[in-house]
Amino acid sequence: MLPVGLPVPGWAARPMPLRQEMEGIYCRIEPLSVERHAEALFTAYAEAAENWTYLALEPPADFAAYRAWVETVANENDPLFHAIVERKSGRAVGVAALMRIDVANGVIEIGHINFAPALKRSRAGTEVIFLFARRVFDELGYRRFEWKCDSLNAASGRAARRYGFTFEGIFRQAVVYKGRNRDTAWFSIIDREWPRLREGYQRWLDPGNFDAEGRQRTSLGAWVGAAG
Repeated sequence: MLPVGLPVPGWAARPMPLRQEMEGIYCRIEPLSVERHAEALFTAYAEAAENWTYLALEPPADFAAYRAWVETVANENDPLFHAIVERKSGRAVGVAALMRIDVANGVIEIGHINFAPALKRSRAGTEVIFLFARRVFDELGYRRFEWKCDSLNAASGRAARRYGFTFEGIFRQAVVYKGRNRDTAWFSIIDREWPRLREGYQRWLDPGNFDAEGRQRTSLGAWVGAAG
């Protein structure tokens, strides 16, 4: 007999993610809105020119251009865009989307990640990934959570590993964007890995893990670890 994959008892197609907020300790994730988020996001990205290097979009020439883009994507279901709102300031400081949503197989990707400087290397930035993963696995019951990036985007690759995604390989000449080639690096978390990672995130995000100056007492890697 030829080998076959393990059975998946009782499997059924998973639901599409809904336009619902996600509440965290340090941030709140909201469905992207022109009225609530566009102006704050444009301001937050004002000194983040490098953010656009590995995005399919060019930097917006002005607020009108950025507002028009938000209007275009805010009502889409796939990709389903969200704004990240910093609890401390109440300002929108980043976007991310759930995309390439495969309900039949329980696969979903986080993409279009664009964190303003205020969100990078912060507790809120890490909590964003935790909240999305919790939605994907705990609320929606998906089997696989994906992260993809340009193979030359070293910062994105490091972030994926820090967040517990496993590196799976390079898809050569996968995309043409901005008139140039992209070899795409693939990373994933699968459902059986999530309970361990969830506990690690929760321990790292606990306010008790930070001293009075905001320095972490134990790194995320100590609890989550790079899987590949």
